[in-house]
Amino acid sequence: MSIRRRGTAAGAALALCGAGVLLGIAATPAQAAEVSFATHCVPPAGITPVDGTTKVEITAPATAKVGDTVDVVWKFVQAASKNPDIIDLPANSVQPSGVLKAAGAQSADIAMQGPRQNPAIPKGGDMVLSDMKGSLKLTTAGEVTLTPDAYTVNAMSTDTRCTPKETVQKAATIQVTGAGGGTPTTTPTTTPTTTPTQTPTPTTTPTATSTGGQTDFTGKEVQIPYACKTPIGDKSATSPVQINAKKDAGNFDLTVQFKKSVMDSPADIPANSVKPSMEVVLGGADKGTVHVEGPMNASPIKSGAPITIPDLTGTYKPGASGSSTLSPGVLTVKALGTTTTCTPTRSEVSLTLDTSQQPGGASGGTSTGGGTSGTTGGSGGLADTGASDHGALKALGLVAGTAILLGGAVFTFMPGRKTR
Repeated sequence: MSIRRRGTAAGAALALCGAGVLLGIAATPAQAAEVSFATHCVPPAGITPVDGTTKVEITAPATAKVGDTVDVVWKFVQAASKNPDIIDLPANSVQPSGVLKAAGAQSADIAMQGPRQNPAIPKGGDMVLSDMKGSLKLTTAGEVTLTPDAYTVNAMSTDTRCTPKETVQKAATIQVTGAGGGTPTTTPTTTPTTTPTQTPTPTTTPTATSTGGQTDFTGKEVQIPYACKTPIGDKSATSPVQINAKKDAGNFDLTVQFKKSVMDSPADIPANSVKPSMEVVLGGADKGTVHVEGPMNASPIKSGAPITIPDLTGTYKPGASGSSTLSPGVLTVKALGTTTTCTPTRSEVSLTLDTSQQPGGASGGTSTGGGTSGTTGGSGGLADTGASDHGALKALGLVAGTAILLGGAVFTFMPGRKTR
């Protein structure tokens, strides 16, 4: 009997311990609720928009206190749009981001983002998206509801934007109590943004002079926003560009460098298929443009191999004496029979040179060939082409991540330089 009583007592103790564990978990409960809503998804130009149903599961704490920062998780049970019948998406090439709406006692837009992590997705296959995470600092006691809103699917540097077509039901509720039982002091809610601002800090343009026997002149790296016209759509992007010069008698040998990290190609690119060139815009004392170009890719580029933009070179023959400025101008890329033209929407001087007029020089835009070619004068103000900011599975563009669609092959190109 005593043995049985001890066994019973031990069992009761274990049961109480288990209950204690369960009570401890319940003290900080988490909830997960699924909600579905009709969704309109807009891919890039050239691909038909899709209407479908999005199903998501939102996980958040059931209770919290004022001053707490709570973590929330957005899990895609079903994405509204499938992978278009254009290209197989390789593993780890798709990244979701979106907005979760907080309402009730506190209003805020919670920025959500998931890692670029996915299995290989075949053409026409279901989009498998990673879980998105975000956080919210609680400022007011009461009931805070969480509701899914718009989201974006980025695949190989292109975006498909999906927005609800109906009022979405709340997916989770957090009961917020006051800190210490008192009346909480409400603090302003800051809304995180999903895209970091990349406005370059203005710096002084270096002035290169030809006095004192100097022959090498290094330009300033400038952030140039481009609007690219491609065979099947438009793309807007910003790229850092630098113009350097080396004096040769009265002329200058120019080198234009694109400085950007390199992206891998998701498809095979044959040799001698990509040819970039640019028109450097002259300003100040001189007028016109200088044509610079880079070599074609001498070797095939395998899928997964890095892609770089080579240095673009050409000769500047001054057409005027004085202080002349050089700014990045129109970039042209020819690849496999297609042409993409990228026009700066804002010009910025990279290099200033003291020049002496040379016979047949650039002023007036009359020179051609390896020197200069005529365009409008001035300091390089170029027209805005009005490119869309959609950006999904588009034709070739070399600036800040674009894609080329040639038959069934899509590859991504970003400005970059080979490591030396």
